[in-house]
Amino acid sequence: MYLGFYGAAREVTGSKHLLRINGKNILMDCGFFQGHRKKAREKNEKFLFDPKKIDYVILSHAHMDHSGLLPMLVKQGYKGPILCTSATRDLCTYMLQDSAKIQQSEVDFMLKRKKEVVLPLYGMEDVLPTISQMMTVPYNMKHTVCEGVSLTFLDAGHILGSAMIVLELEENGNKKTLTFTGDLGRKGLPILKDPSYIDKTDILITESTYGNRFHKFIDDVDEYLEDLLKKAIARGGKIIIPAFALERTQEVVYYTHLLIKSGRIPKIPIYVDSPLATNVTDVFRAHPECFDKEVYDEFFKNNKNPFGFGMLKYTNSVQESKNLNNIHGPMIIISASGMCEFGRVLHHLNNNLSDPKNLVLIVGYQAQNTLGRKLVNGDKSVKIFGEMVDVKAEVAVVDAFSGHADRSDLIDFISHVKGVKEVFVVHGEENQGLTFKEILKDLTPEAKVVVPRLAESFEIGNY
Repeated sequence: MYLGFYGAAREVTGSKHLLRINGKNILMDCGFFQGHRKKAREKNEKFLFDPKKIDYVILSHAHMDHSGLLPMLVKQGYKGPILCTSATRDLCTYMLQDSAKIQQSEVDFMLKRKKEVVLPLYGMEDVLPTISQMMTVPYNMKHTVCEGVSLTFLDAGHILGSAMIVLELEENGNKKTLTFTGDLGRKGLPILKDPSYIDKTDILITESTYGNRFHKFIDDVDEYLEDLLKKAIARGGKIIIPAFALERTQEVVYYTHLLIKSGRIPKIPIYVDSPLATNVTDVFRAHPECFDKEVYDEFFKNNKNPFGFGMLKYTNSVQESKNLNNIHGPMIIISASGMCEFGRVLHHLNNNLSDPKNLVLIVGYQAQNTLGRKLVNGDKSVKIFGEMVDVKAEVAVVDAFSGHADRSDLIDFISHVKGVKEVFVVHGEENQGLTFKEILKDLTPEAKVVVPRLAESFEIGNY
C-alpha cells in the first residue's frame, strides 16, 4: 500500500491524495489550487499523475478546492466512477457548471479589455460527463469499491454532504483501516449536524487549516454581527459580504434573518447576488436529513424556509446585479466568491471599496495571496481587474462562521481515535501543519506523524 500527496501538501487548497493498493489507484478528492493567480494556474494546468491510470475517485465534499478539477480529470481521460454523498453530487451539479461559466466569462471580459487571455481549464462539455460519472453512497453504509477496499462515509459536519472517508483495506492478507477527515467541521454550529466521531483507525489523514488557531465562540457571533451591521447602517453604507455560495451564504442569511426577526437591526434590503447561491440554497432545502435537530424542528417540520424572508432578494441576471450599483442607502449584498477571486463580488468591491461609509465583512477563510487575504491584512490598495483600487471602506472579520475545526476541535476529534499508527497532516499552511504535528506527537505517542510535501509518496501499513 502506498499513499501519495498531490495537493493540499503544506498548503490549504488543491486536495488530491492517491492510494495505491492491489494494483489499483484510488484518488481521494481532485480540487483546485487557489491563491496567487499565476502560481495557482501553473499548478492547476497539470496533474502530477496520469489521469488515465486512476481507477476510482472518492470525493469528500463539494468545495472547489476538493472537487473543482474533476472535469479536467475527466477531460484528460478519467473514465471511472466518482463516489460521493447524494448532497455532494447535487451541489457539484451546480458548482462545476458555475466554475466552467466563470472561466469562460473571465476570458470574454479580458477579450473586451484587450488583455492577455488565458484559456479555461475546462468547459461545459467536460462538466456534463463528470456529473454523469458521479455515484452516490449513503452515510454510514459500507460500499465495496474494489477487491480489498471498502468505503464508509461518515458525516464530517463541514458543509452540506461533507464526509469523512473511511476505507477498510486488505492487501496480501494485511488488513488496515485508513481515515481521511476531509475538511472537518465544528461542533455547535447552526444548521448542520455535528461531525461524527470515529472509534479507531490505523492510518489517519487529517486536515490542519486551523491547526494552531482558535475560533471565537459561535454564541457571541450575533452580538458582534449586530454591532457591525448597525454602525454601517447608521452611516448609510453598503455592506458587502464576500461569501462562499456554499454554506457561508446560508449561514449569513440565517443569522441576519434572526437579527431582523428580533428587531435587533433595522429592516434593510438584503441581496444574495449569486445565481449559484440561489441554486445551492435549493439543494439545502432538498436535504433536510443533513440538518441538526434545532433547525429541522423549527423550520422543516413546520414547512418554513430558513433561507428566505421578507427583506431578502435573490438576484439572477447580470443586469439585476449591475442595478445594485445604482441603488443608494444601506443594504446588504452577499456575493460569491468567498476569497474575492472570481465572480460578481469583484464588481461590488470595485465599486464600493473606496467609500468609507461601506463595510466589507469577511466571513470565511482567506488563502494566501488571494484578494480576500489582502483585505484582511489591511492593504491600503488592491488590484481588481488589473487596476489599483483604494481601500477606504471598513473591513471586518467574523471568523466564528468558519466551518473548519479549530485546534481544540481537531484535538477533541483525534483524542477519541484509538489505534493510530500513522498520521499525515494536510490541508494547512506549512506553519500550521508543522505546529499541529508537534501537538499530535504528544496526542498520539505511538504514531508516526508526517507533514508531507507536494508529490511525496509513502509506503503505509507495514506493521
